[in-house]
Amino acid sequence: MTTLPTPVAETAIGPALDLEAVAARAAGLARQARAANTLRAYEADWREFAGWCAARGLEPLPAAPAVVGLYLADCADRLSLATLARRVSSLAARHRRAGLGLDVRHPAVADVLAGLRRERGSAQRRAEALTVPRLKQVLAGLGDGLADRRDRALLLVGTAAALRRSELAALDVADIAVLPEGLRVTIRRSKTDAEGRGAVLAVGRTGQATCPAAAYTAWLAATGIAEGAAFRAVDRHGRLGGRLSGNAVALIVQRRAGAAGLDAAAYAGHSMRAGFATSAAHAGVGEIRIAHQTRHASLSTLRRYVREGALFADNLAVEIGL
Repeated sequence: MTTLPTPVAETAIGPALDLEAVAARAAGLARQARAANTLRAYEADWREFAGWCAARGLEPLPAAPAVVGLYLADCADRLSLATLARRVSSLAARHRRAGLGLDVRHPAVADVLAGLRRERGSAQRRAEALTVPRLKQVLAGLGDGLADRRDRALLLVGTAAALRRSELAALDVADIAVLPEGLRVTIRRSKTDAEGRGAVLAVGRTGQATCPAAAYTAWLAATGIAEGAAFRAVDRHGRLGGRLSGNAVALIVQRRAGAAGLDAAAYAGHSMRAGFATSAAHAGVGEIRIAHQTRHASLSTLRRYVREGALFADNLAVEIGL
């Protein structure tokens, strides 16, 4: 625990600082520096690691690099590389908060991660993109029931606005303005917007059966929702429940993909966002315009989808006469 300095006596300048209150305020601001979802993930990671150590009689804080390496190796068969790397970041963050150090570059940690990368190969499993043709295949199987109307609106808005599952789940009715031109979607906070600056996205009307604005309006009309969560649970009797979680959004994508004859296990909440970027690239939309909607901070990350979308733009097999 960090030791606070002894407060000085009251002077002519003013009363001595209430250091306990200031420290609490500083701690609160520090916690806000990370997005809420990241903090929840870090806390869950720490609980899992502490439980793992307790079951084996090992000390979690401070944790020896060798112990962290053993933990990573033990979890390797059930966790992705991205999750393992986040676990290391979580443990390092907990050590820093306790005024301790954890050398994540120590060979006992770094070499285990490097070995796992080589073992699995550099191409990590990614959620399959729910491209426009696949999305239309999914939508073709939806009816007029309340859950169907919700899922149609959710899938179309999520794809057209290139939203993350957490962003979709967090949307309130007040965040989606229905205008003659389409939808004005306000994202209050996101994974890459820790300071909560927000973003405003436009989803124009298409005049087609797959128009996101029309689908969203139909969902509101069917439910009478006027405030609060935009997308909510619907039970088997057609009764509305509470706000969908990010995990529930992902399950909807998987379930609807499976019902349409696609490999449900290959799809996730991220499939909508990936589907937008891949479909836009396939349609010849430039990187900058795509990034404006996806809000990618790095074009290098976006280019993975651009390459996939333009994969068959130049059919060399035809050009060489095959």
